[in-house]
Amino acid sequence: MPELPEVETIVRALREGRGDIPSVKGRKIAAAWLFWQRTLQHPSAEEFLAAIPDQVISQVTRRGKLIWFHLTRSHLFLHLRMSGDVRVEPMVWGGDQSPTAQKHDRLVIGFSDGWGMYFNDTRKFGRAWLVNNPDLVIGNLGLEPLSDEFTAGWLYRNLQQSNRQIKTLLLDQTFLAGLGNIYTDEALHLAKIHPNRIASKIDANASRALWHSIREVLKSGIDSHGASIDWVYKGGDFQNKFRVYRRTGLPCPECGSVIQRILVGQRSTHFCPLCQPIL
Repeated sequence: MPELPEVETIVRALREGRGDIPSVKGRKIAAAWLFWQRTLQHPSAEEFLAAIPDQVISQVTRRGKLIWFHLTRSHLFLHLRMSGDVRVEPMVWGGDQSPTAQKHDRLVIGFSDGWGMYFNDTRKFGRAWLVNNPDLVIGNLGLEPLSDEFTAGWLYRNLQQSNRQIKTLLLDQTFLAGLGNIYTDEALHLAKIHPNRIASKIDANASRALWHSIREVLKSGIDSHGASIDWVYKGGDFQNKFRVYRRTGLPCPECGSVIQRILVGQRSTHFCPLCQPIL
């Protein structure tokens, strides 16, 4: 699943354009086509297709793992989930007055100038929302880990209030928004904290190290345009900087011990047993 750095990379490309592909910012929506009904979480397909034409994309931002399109009258959110991707290209028309789409395109937004934005989702887990009140979609999300509000003090205070395993807590989007398996494993290794440690047992020094590590790995991931580790997201190279993620059986870059893989909260987890003692 694309995590914060991968989604941020996509958002920046949509907002700023890339190469010969223009920005979607400022573009007027002419029409939309929904090829997989369950992609649309809210509202109904009829309401969506009637409401979205003639709206202009005023801004494209990110909240957690969500792509957020600020429109003239409403807000469009896309969650890529396991296999979602977004591309922008000139529209080619079929004989039925709908755009020619690739096999796994689920939603197409057509602009008045002939360009189109295509939401492609092989596994069909991705979702879209069109709402007037953004809190209906993002109201329960936790802090952004790269925001000014996410401080070392905030993290320590909130860790002390939780008896959950630290890996499980960091993956909770109502606690911090945007972290997933990759960057959680990487941050915990950098901070030398075992993924099974109970959050409330992490002292102030270790908590500060974790705060620093979370921000460091996310910034590095963004600088690397994310991680390309499968057939879904391409274009990043953070996978070449992995410390532990998907490196089971390989030597730890810090101490040379063999990286191990366990399950934490039913999630595949990678760590170094020497650098990250359970304590």
